[in-house]
Amino acid sequence: MRQAIELRKVTTDSTPQSMRTALWGVAAAWAAVMIYAAANPIVVSLVDLGAMLPVENGRNALTFSNLYFLGTLISVVPLAYIFRNDLKPVRVGRLHRRDWGLLTLSAFLSSALTPALFFVALAHTSVSNVTLISRIEPPLFLLGALFLLGERIEPRALFAALIALTGALLIISAQHPGKVQDGWAGFGLGEMAALAATLSYVASTLVSRAGLKRVPLGLFSVYRAVAGGLIYFSGACILYGPAVFQDLFAPILWQWVWVYAGIVLVLGQLLWALTLKTARASTISLAASFAPLAAVLIAMVFLGEDPGPALLPGAAMILISIAWGQRLFDRDLGVDEMVTVQVKRPSPRPS
Repeated sequence: MRQAIELRKVTTDSTPQSMRTALWGVAAAWAAVMIYAAANPIVVSLVDLGAMLPVENGRNALTFSNLYFLGTLISVVPLAYIFRNDLKPVRVGRLHRRDWGLLTLSAFLSSALTPALFFVALAHTSVSNVTLISRIEPPLFLLGALFLLGERIEPRALFAALIALTGALLIISAQHPGKVQDGWAGFGLGEMAALAATLSYVASTLVSRAGLKRVPLGLFSVYRAVAGGLIYFSGACILYGPAVFQDLFAPILWQWVWVYAGIVLVLGQLLWALTLKTARASTISLAASFAPLAAVLIAMVFLGEDPGPALLPGAAMILISIAWGQRLFDRDLGVDEMVTVQVKRPSPRPS
């Protein structure tokens, strides 16, 4: 079947309810991006702390796998309490087999495969290379929303995402030029894992947008955490053996896992699920485009990292792309019409 791309004018819905929903989506998107930008500095700080305070036989109990799996299990408790109304049997029973299939696929992609691939990438290449490769996510998400979900997007949002990607590449490439060049010269396991993780993340976001239309927000969050955590645990045990989780009951792990579980997993997941349910694809893409700049600034404050000489020009490109994508440069801010791109799915032929 052929798909037609149509340019046309549409009038934005200006009802109070629609405006409130849009504002909630924008606020949730930016808050979630800031939390996820802080996730890596938080995890790196905890892993470094575990290396300084080893357990029996000099092992580090604060590993990526331990923090993620235990944090995921802990996050289920507050999520289930907050969304207890969404977990009532009468609401769960309304879901169809397709809904459960999309939920399971989303859990596998976002809560099992994506973090596992990112851990492999970080173990075999530099953080700069991983971040550099993952910046292909915003434009890929917009294209996926356009061609796979048939969503309307503004062409300028796609160009803004590409400009932000260029700014991110400029910042990251100047941090450790030698490492970045070596990484690209030898595209090894770490780089391939980072690319696969990014593609998995984009796929999980698209699946989530398709599945959240009928699934209650609380059920989505709780099921994804439980199913994704169990899939991750099973896969890690099969690949590395049960010994990878032998320090799950170490006191130091239980002392510090609450930081990761509370901030990144619980609050981050709640805000991101709200984003997927209420925000436009262009809003999500533009907010995600700010993530590399936010991550650099947070790393400067908490880890003392030096972003390099390209911080100012790269940050300027990202900020310009966000402002341009949000139409802040338009002379008439009260315009009610915008040109969008929509993929029209052909209507079924009569039998």
